[in-house]
Amino acid sequence: MVQPIGMFDSGFGGLTVARAVIDLLPHEDLVYIGDTGRYPYGNKPAAEVQRFAHEIATSLVNDFDVKLIVVACNTAASVALEQLKETLPVPVVSVIEPGVSALVQTTRNKRVGVIGTVGTIDSGAYEHAVGAADASVSLVSAACPGLVEFVERGQTSGPEVTLLAQRLLAPIVDAGVDSLLLGCTHYPYLARVISDVMGPDVVLVSSGDETAFAVKKMLEVAELQEDTDRVGEHSFYSSGDPEWFAHLGRRLFGPELSDAQSWIVK
Repeated sequence: MVQPIGMFDSGFGGLTVARAVIDLLPHEDLVYIGDTGRYPYGNKPAAEVQRFAHEIATSLVNDFDVKLIVVACNTAASVALEQLKETLPVPVVSVIEPGVSALVQTTRNKRVGVIGTVGTIDSGAYEHAVGAADASVSLVSAACPGLVEFVERGQTSGPEVTLLAQRLLAPIVDAGVDSLLLGCTHYPYLARVISDVMGPDVVLVSSGDETAFAVKKMLEVAELQEDTDRVGEHSFYSSGDPEWFAHLGRRLFGPELSDAQSWIVK
């Protein structure tokens, strides 16, 4: 019996991770839940985000029989990862550690930046992860409220986005970093704007590809991988409007997201 990989995010951002996983593991089934009915997570209390994460992860296990869960939301990972690992009967992969691993390997001057939601930055998860990965690296972080909302509306460029990015990224620019981790899975959709603000000498690091490699490794270690000669099936769910999720998701993700179904909190 084929068991899918489960993945969730507050909305569309985690689709950047889903894209990387599907490209690397086309033979695996995947179930994705976007909690668009309750987004954004970044400005919500940690306890509330923990509850949301537990509800979705439990549903993925009980309702979809997933074999592994990817927390494709930096905010949820920063406040709920350890709780999920302790309570769920399946392996759990976060986007934080893979992204940090790529970040510390990319920097040349040992000055790096990370941007994320208020909840992610306030959690201190990235300071802890960078310190554990390479204590010699100096990290500057900045919360970027408002960017997620632009992506969720399908607005990934334009003067409004640019002006907000310039204001929010100013501390990172002033710090002289040479590498910037996009600490929210929504932000790769804004990569062109962010890159223009940061300048050509700063490398943008996204956690999508590294997370996909982490998923592949964990499946291999646990001997949970599917036969490589099959074609995986992909299902997408939204706690909000599934028609809007499919419409915008298809534009952001690609033709594999042909439709979405409704996911209801139990």
